[in-house]
Amino acid sequence: MSITRQELGHGVGLRPKHFGQFFEGRPRLDWIEAVSENFMIRGGRPLAVLEKVRRDMPVSLHGVSLSIGAAEGLDVRYLAELKDLIRRIEPALVSDHLCWGRHGGRYAHDLWPLPYTNEALEHVVSRVSMVQEILGRQILLENVSSYVAYRASTMPEQVFLTQIAERADCGILLDVNNVYVSSRNHGFDPAEYIAALPASRVLQIHLAGHTDKGTYVLDSHDGHVAPEVWELYAFAVQRIGKVPTLIEWDDRIPDLDVLLAESQKAAAVEASVLGRKEDEARRAPGAVLGQRHAAGET
Repeated sequence: MSITRQELGHGVGLRPKHFGQFFEGRPRLDWIEAVSENFMIRGGRPLAVLEKVRRDMPVSLHGVSLSIGAAEGLDVRYLAELKDLIRRIEPALVSDHLCWGRHGGRYAHDLWPLPYTNEALEHVVSRVSMVQEILGRQILLENVSSYVAYRASTMPEQVFLTQIAERADCGILLDVNNVYVSSRNHGFDPAEYIAALPASRVLQIHLAGHTDKGTYVLDSHDGHVAPEVWELYAFAVQRIGKVPTLIEWDDRIPDLDVLLAESQKAAAVEASVLGRKEDEARRAPGAVLGQRHAAGET
């Protein structure tokens, strides 16, 4: 499968509180992300809203139940329902999390990290390949926020994620807030994490709010993006380039205008970073020499 970064721009998550505004009009934003499981239904208002939104703008599907790292077999029924939704919506991107959350046929409704070992790596690579074959398209895997680590791990998460993306030929959904949260909880440099990822594999970015609990940081999705995360996002854009970016807000959800303002701020940060990069490129000695030759100067 080919790796192609789409020019989607900046979006927000589709939440029930805002269904009316999306159904009755077209809010001013570039694209929408929908939680896949909320729309795996045959009819009803949620699906009608999503179909209307899809007629207005690009949509991505973001799942929470793939459980790609689980030890048991893939949930074939779940994948069939997801494939039906993909066929119906024709999303620009399809993603889920690099985690496990299912055991004995039961879902924990949580996103637990994996041990970063060669055995787990082989297991996940195989499962991603199977999922992509079943769905008939490439998926993206997102780094999760974590609060525990495994003594068995033999490599850092960014290496584990990179190996999966390259060997299974899938994309990466870089959640910048999750990198920050995990860096605080586990004591690593978040910029080094992002710098280690293959830029061409990062096809989407998530931004969200978190809560500092003192002894740990919680990925709460219940507030504005923190200044430290905006700074890390700017670094990611500097390192990776222009990437479709989404604002997540899942608890204490505000009016849609608040989410749109966060999305516009992300667009402004991206434009500022890319503008500086262009200025630096123009001022570089080699660029000046090239311009003179192009103009016929000697």
